[in-house]
Amino acid sequence: MADSEIKPRALLKRAARLPVWADVTLRLGLAFVLIGFVILVHWLDRAGLKDNVDNHISFLDVVYFTMISVTTTGFGDIAPVSDRSRLIESVLVTPVRVAVIFIFVGTAYSFVIKRTWEKWQMSRIQQRLTGHIVVLGFGTSGSEAVRELVARGTDPSCIVVIDQSEESLARAEAMGCNVLNADATRDETLKDVHIDRACSAIVSAGRDDTSILIVLTIRHLAPDVPISVVIRASDNELLARQAGANTVINPVSFAGLLLAGSCSGPHISSYLADLASSSGRVVLIERPVRTEEIGVPLKDIKDGVGVRIYRDGKPYGFWDDESASLRAGDLIVVITQGDGRPPVTMASD
Repeated sequence: MADSEIKPRALLKRAARLPVWADVTLRLGLAFVLIGFVILVHWLDRAGLKDNVDNHISFLDVVYFTMISVTTTGFGDIAPVSDRSRLIESVLVTPVRVAVIFIFVGTAYSFVIKRTWEKWQMSRIQQRLTGHIVVLGFGTSGSEAVRELVARGTDPSCIVVIDQSEESLARAEAMGCNVLNADATRDETLKDVHIDRACSAIVSAGRDDTSILIVLTIRHLAPDVPISVVIRASDNELLARQAGANTVINPVSFAGLLLAGSCSGPHISSYLADLASSSGRVVLIERPVRTEEIGVPLKDIKDGVGVRIYRDGKPYGFWDDESASLRAGDLIVVITQGDGRPPVTMASD
């Protein structure tokens, strides 16, 4: 993030469970039901009311008296005079009056004050979103990815989680992330989180077809953003790559690799788990070649054991001739000590 002052607890936006028109209709409907109930009570007890103008209580007078009573206007031209009518006003009408006021005040707060505040809040966060990580789907894989990112040193305020589950968003917010309750397959959702300015995107929607659709949508809006996606069916891995994913992870296949490794040697699977976790004794990092390392063989780097280089998008192992001399622009994969790893930080603007 470009501005370190932004706090992670702020929400971008929370989608309403009901459409605005439906929510307003329900609120107003409840208010009118309560008013209708008071009109009925007043009509049945109209003998206890007195019209100081013509001494006759009509149905229109009852409606009029109910409205000025509920709204606390009270002109005094119609008034309860019997003990029963005054008891009804005290016991029945007063609670209804308070309820109706709360309904209208609550509606005004929800649809004017609160929404204006959230819109301003969202705009403020959006202005500072750059070099962030967007996590689309906060199920098991997505939440573990965020937990690992935070453990490796990523500032939670640099992570935006998109999901449609309030429970999942609550967990993400508790971790310090910005959250957005929205459909991750929609263009406007990804525009809201400035996907084109993100440093990477993690897609874990729970369904392969949804994940691939999200990858297509991201790639359409942000051609250069690195995308990592979780795919559970091996048949869909190629489709995910064709959709634009840079990294495709199959948790089932990875578990199979660990199991197979445990058969080849009792310590292989634990070592692989060490490499994948920030809490391990060793950690695998990827970084660009430093200026002082240009021309140096991969095996001679100082901060760990170099195992692979990426040059012009192609991978080369430490045994290949290309690794005999590092070049500017190379990316190298290094195994280093867990305690001595550099923190994973967000790119700044």
